[in-house]
Amino acid sequence: MADSRQPIANSPSQLDVIAVGAHPDDVEIGCGGTLARLAEQGNRVGIVDLTDGEPTPLSPGPEARLAEAKKAGEILGVAMRLTLDLPNRRLFDSFEARVELAKVFRTYRPRLVLGLGDRTPLASPDHWQARQITDAGVFYSRLTKWDEHFGGLPVHTVKAQLYYFLNHQSLELPTIGNAFVHDIGGNLPKKIAAVRAFESQFPPAKDHLFRRLEAAAEFFGETAGFAAGELLASPRTLGSRDLMEHFAPA
Repeated sequence: MADSRQPIANSPSQLDVIAVGAHPDDVEIGCGGTLARLAEQGNRVGIVDLTDGEPTPLSPGPEARLAEAKKAGEILGVAMRLTLDLPNRRLFDSFEARVELAKVFRTYRPRLVLGLGDRTPLASPDHWQARQITDAGVFYSRLTKWDEHFGGLPVHTVKAQLYYFLNHQSLELPTIGNAFVHDIGGNLPKKIAAVRAFESQFPPAKDHLFRRLEAAAEFFGETAGFAAGELLASPRTLGSRDLMEHFAPA
């Protein structure tokens, strides 16, 4: 399948945030509320799906899945969504995959990249491969003296990288990075609506997934004093220069 590089809406080529998933619906499940909130705050947000997610048991084909992804992105308010030409079910962390994603970062020059954070036992191994591809893509994006691999695109340094998580079937918290909760209290309905846009993946028989997503969001939000939240993690230690402003604002 050819790259889908058309913006969902008229937007500048530069983006503030790019979220990367292995398949269409990954970012909606893991950080859809966060993307909706970032977009509402005026940030230019993009989504990159490394594969088109096909074949898949209940989908009639790639065109239907792409239409669902477009609808989900519009619900979240993202400015651009790309689908790279990497193979579903056979996604591997390769040099070629790293370069393709790094080209996206060099083209759209995001300040922040969100990517998958961990393995998903009993689910697709593509998720772990996507984690490694994203880590490498962020690194490759800033490397100099390697122009022959990037089609003349200028280097770009991503200022920050965060991880989101898909494993909502376990009580075990992720061990990677420095975890925190992002407030999505006003955006949980958008998150759920965006996931529901993937009708081929979530028929009525899978309605329990939405209860699980809502319960997880409410649980993590409650731990941080929000109506709903998404668990994210930073590979860097989180710090504060102003304890009062950070923990006890007036």
